[in-house]
Amino acid sequence: MHYPALRRGLDTTGIETLRLDAVAVRIYRPEKTVADCFRFRNKIGMDVAIEALQLALRDRRITPARLLHYARICRVEKIMIPYLEALLSRFSIAPQRYRP
Repeated sequence: MHYPALRRGLDTTGIETLRLDAVAVRIYRPEKTVADCFRFRNKIGMDVAIEALQLALRDRRITPARLLHYARICRVEKIMIPYLEALLSRFSIAPQRYRP
């Protein structure tokens, strides 16, 4: 049986370490979380992925450039871009901020 090669580093990319009450807590960045929602869209549902993107943009928790950085790493950039462009126009965020 042939097993495909795993992409090492996907699970460790985008982790921040915060100190809460002298305890180091590792959490994912919001951009990585949204990219992961699109990555696992078949398991959690596309509606959940779109809602995560919408909430993150509405609350200004993410920047389009950083989001696309993690989308490239997770290989969901082409899937995410149409949704991102639609929501950027909705929230009046200039699209030139995220173009490579």
